[in-house]
Amino acid sequence: MAVFRLICAILLLALKAFGVYFTVVALFTVLPCRRFLPAPYRTRFAVLAAARNEEGVIANFVKSVRAQNYPPDLFDVFVVPNNCTDGTEGAARAAGAEIIRCRGPVAGKGDALHQAFARLMGRGYDAFVVLDADNTLATDYLARLNDAFAAGARVCKSRMRTANPYASPVAGCYGLFNSSVDLVWNRPRAALGLSAKLVGTGFAVSREVLEELGGWNTSTIAEDCEFASRLAQAGIRVTWVPDAVNYDEAPAGFAVSLRQRKRWISGIMQVARLRLGELWRAECPAPKLRFDMTMFLLLPFSQGIAALLGAALLLTGGPAGLPAFLVGLALSYLGGAGAAAALALYGGYDLAGMVPAILFFPLFTASWAPIQVLSLFRDTRRWSPIVHRGAVPAAVK
Repeated sequence: MAVFRLICAILLLALKAFGVYFTVVALFTVLPCRRFLPAPYRTRFAVLAAARNEEGVIANFVKSVRAQNYPPDLFDVFVVPNNCTDGTEGAARAAGAEIIRCRGPVAGKGDALHQAFARLMGRGYDAFVVLDADNTLATDYLARLNDAFAAGARVCKSRMRTANPYASPVAGCYGLFNSSVDLVWNRPRAALGLSAKLVGTGFAVSREVLEELGGWNTSTIAEDCEFASRLAQAGIRVTWVPDAVNYDEAPAGFAVSLRQRKRWISGIMQVARLRLGELWRAECPAPKLRFDMTMFLLLPFSQGIAALLGAALLLTGGPAGLPAFLVGLALSYLGGAGAAAALALYGGYDLAGMVPAILFFPLFTASWAPIQVLSLFRDTRRWSPIVHRGAVPAAVK
């Protein structure tokens, strides 16, 4: 038993060392964040959302795009209904969107985007903005993306905030999580010339990049992560644009949140298995982008295995180690709640309204561990729908 515990401890220490990289990168968040100067309106945008049974929210999305303080002749809004059994298409058309109907069976969002990009590439757009059907935009969203493209960006990631942070503790935790991504991931990477975290909504890609990559071609359930890995391989940086803000409706229930995050983690693991070999076999113009992407793809494996090793040490330690474990647990909770309060302030949320989320955030954060452990042994390959209520933040009503 002692030998087993020693082996577990050594392996756990090695995995903890793996996380030092992310800690060191996060320290660069103290550096100034680049802001893009206002530029003449020149970028012609196609704004699109793939939508599956989003009749209740799609009109809000279309209206928020059409309300942009950007020349109307320089952008169009498209909705790509796929596998719908409701009135998503009719609601989108009534709100003013152009419809792109998918041809043949559509396996998921990646397939829908593949078809949409293929049909839009020859229509003279300079850049394509990908959003989700439940999103709404700050009125200067396209203007701020235009500033970044004018400054030389090729792929942009906007700042994402939660539209319904006060709906439940879980929804509020998504707001805090988004703030943490901005603070310890996107901001320091912007300072270091690395890529922002490209998630499935709130990003824009230039036509030239899509032409260089041969269009949008993804096969996993994490089409965003897979596309980001292809960008890293090609040496194309994802530029963070913090002044462009999109609002995303978060799940209010914990069970739905677990299912969604399980899909995220499984998707990243799928991309790692599919793409890591090719990522390192191919010549890469920007090795630091490849290395950072590799570390990201390996992170859920590392954390899942570390959770298993930690549980093994706890279970084989006997009752003597229980008091120290409980003290550490209490201190971790207090530290997590304090960090959550700081994230609420950083994200611009009302501190009083976020108290339930702040108190729940340490548990929300801890729940990633069993999700990662489960994902090591059980893959998610099917997309499960999340019901959206049509939350619209006051800032964009």
